Amino acid sequence: MSRYSGIQLVLFLTVFTSLTGGLVSCSQYSTKPVSKGYHNLTAHFNAYVIARDQINQAEQILFKTRQENYNQLLPILLPVDSMLAQPLKPQLDDAIKKASIIPERHQNSKWLDNAYILIGRARLIKQDLPNAIEVFKYVNTKGTNENDKHTALVGLMRAYVEASDYTNALNVAEYLRNQPLNKNNTRDFYLTKAYLHERQGEYLTAAGILDATFPVLKKGESTARLHLIAGQLYDLVGQPAKAVEHYKKVLASQPTYDQSFYANLFAIQSNGLTGDQKRMAQSAETFEQMLSDRKNADLKDKIYFTMGLLEARSGRIDKAIAYYSRSIQAAGGNTTQVPYTYLEIGKLYFEKKADYEHAKVYYDSALALIPKQSADYAALQNRKKTLDEFVQYQTTIRTDDSLLNLARMDPAALDNVLEKTISQREKEDKAQAALAQQIIEKATSGNISAVPGATNSNLPPAERWILYNPVALSQGRQEFSVRWGNRPLEDNWRRSNKEASGAIAAANSPLSGASPANSINPDPTLQPATVSGVPVNLAGPNTSRKGQKEAMMATIPFTKEAQTAANQRIENALYRLGKLYKFDFNQPANAIPTFEKLLIRYPNTLQKPEVYYLLYLSNEQIGKASTWKEKLLAEYPNTSYARLTGKLVAQTTDSEAQAQKTYTTIYDLYKANNNAEALARADAAMPGFAGSQLEDKLALLRVILVGKVKPLDTYKQALAEFIRDYPASQLVPHVKDMQTAANSATVKK
Repeated sequence: MSRYSGIQLVLFLTVFTSLTGGLVSCSQYSTKPVSKGYHNLTAHFNAYVIARDQINQAEQILFKTRQENYNQLLPILLPVDSMLAQPLKPQLDDAIKKASIIPERHQNSKWLDNAYILIGRARLIKQDLPNAIEVFKYVNTKGTNENDKHTALVGLMRAYVEASDYTNALNVAEYLRNQPLNKNNTRDFYLTKAYLHERQGEYLTAAGILDATFPVLKKGESTARLHLIAGQLYDLVGQPAKAVEHYKKVLASQPTYDQSFYANLFAIQSNGLTGDQKRMAQSAETFEQMLSDRKNADLKDKIYFTMGLLEARSGRIDKAIAYYSRSIQAAGGNTTQVPYTYLEIGKLYFEKKADYEHAKVYYDSALALIPKQSADYAALQNRKKTLDEFVQYQTTIRTDDSLLNLARMDPAALDNVLEKTISQREKEDKAQAALAQQIIEKATSGNISAVPGATNSNLPPAERWILYNPVALSQGRQEFSVRWGNRPLEDNWRRSNKEASGAIAAANSPLSGASPANSINPDPTLQPATVSGVPVNLAGPNTSRKGQKEAMMATIPFTKEAQTAANQRIENALYRLGKLYKFDFNQPANAIPTFEKLLIRYPNTLQKPEVYYLLYLSNEQIGKASTWKEKLLAEYPNTSYARLTGKLVAQTTDSEAQAQKTYTTIYDLYKANNNAEALARADAAMPGFAGSQLEDKLALLRVILVGKVKPLDTYKQALAEFIRDYPASQLVPHVKDMQTAANSATVKK
């Protein structure tokens, strides 16, 4: 071997030994400077930066592709939605994989806490809330950097809010409030806390926190969005002047076109609440400019809606309905605004016109289109249910009354009425057929708009073409559902054996054998429509005149049994209708004649004591003197309704003292968390409290104890029974609040 070859070998061995020793010294558990520097460098550029950029990009995509519903209060932070994040799942999974490299291979890196935070953020976006919460908790417990721990706690607070665990979210917020947060953590903490209060319905607090956040925010689309939300929050708490200030700031924050458009509309609405006549006068000019702007061609429905809103606030109800109708016409294929417009029309008919049948039609239409996650959905559903009952009872009374009247006619007069009814129906059928033929002819010639009344929904409902008549549409939709169930929109929907190209029946379709059509349809079966008191839709238009007459005759109650059944239906409908007026519609003036009609027509009704009591309450409510209390006490002195009038013989002082002592004993057991024993004693004591001043208080304590001991359904029933048994109690509003809380989706025992 030459001299040079020996030197090269020695150098090679030296370099190899040095590199091997260096790598050994770079263990992820080593605290040596070289090792930490190597792992910091590798963790940062080979894992952290890549994962961070992927997650930031995912958040930006979700923000840019968001669908804002400006008819509702916008959320301060975009709620996590696993369905919306589904297209980003591969990207988020890869980000988690990259970030996980750091705890797996670089334990001594300063990026370890940051890596766990990235994993938590990615899991939060995916709505994997339990695992996100665990990761953020781990960083707070094991983290070494205070700023990183604070970042993790802000993330933990956000995860709790998304999980609707507001108690834990508030606990984290209370801790962070006393911590020295850096600028970024302060901003994120404020926004998350404002979001928490917004979710809880504490709008004024949320708006105040947003006000404190704006100084640290840069101008841009996200800040403009927050100013818009702040304006909405101040509108909701009745401070329109502050709302207008924020709507103006939207325009100065580099907004998108939609943001500036809605900021202008909302500012006009808020000015309408402030009563500023000068600005209201300017609004008409602004509307004209907005309607003539070509950029607003697809936003005209929002403009007309706002015009209707201002008219409604000014008390011009018919003009408001006209603008709302134009809003629906201008919507075209974009139905985002339409359900909220239907809702406003329904409110006007319900609250201002007391026209419940028309209100029902518009509430039905709103409920069919409004998103289920909307804040208005639950209240709308409850009101629709009430209106369904109202229309059902009204229809029952009207139909059975008409049929009973027909049963009392002599045969010749009855035959004459039936003949006129059939002739009237044939006339209407011919008119509709002629209009349909005219529309077909105009459509083939490309001039469908020339058909008079075809698309003019400003005409009275009876004069419109059927597809532009909301009443007829609602009835048709309901009749279809009664007969066929909720069918998917597809070809060959009536066939039990569809062709290969046809769509498959939905799981709940009657074709699948799941259930009959009537059990699927939640709406009550419509009563037959009548002409001159005679049902007209009992036989098809192609049925012979004789067949139509026979079908009508079959519905008339000629026998004593049929007449008794009809009267029972009317009696029940009057009783239920009166209670709807009294409790659901809060209209005692309408409840009184309804109950009085019930007593006149059916003086032996089993509901007499309760009707007496409700008549007494209704007259008291409108400040009208009546004798219903005296009649109740005279005829039914031993009923609970008589006791509720408060005019029974007062208990003695000793009895009241004993009642107070018993109540205190039961309450002490409740405070000591001995709920089962307290409930047993409350049940035993209730009869002895009848007529005492503490009766309703003990009844409420018993309800609370039921909630502690019994299942949720039993608790809900106890709440309903309290409202039924103690309608005049001052505790009823509190019990109704408890009832609302018990019915909420997030209720916990």
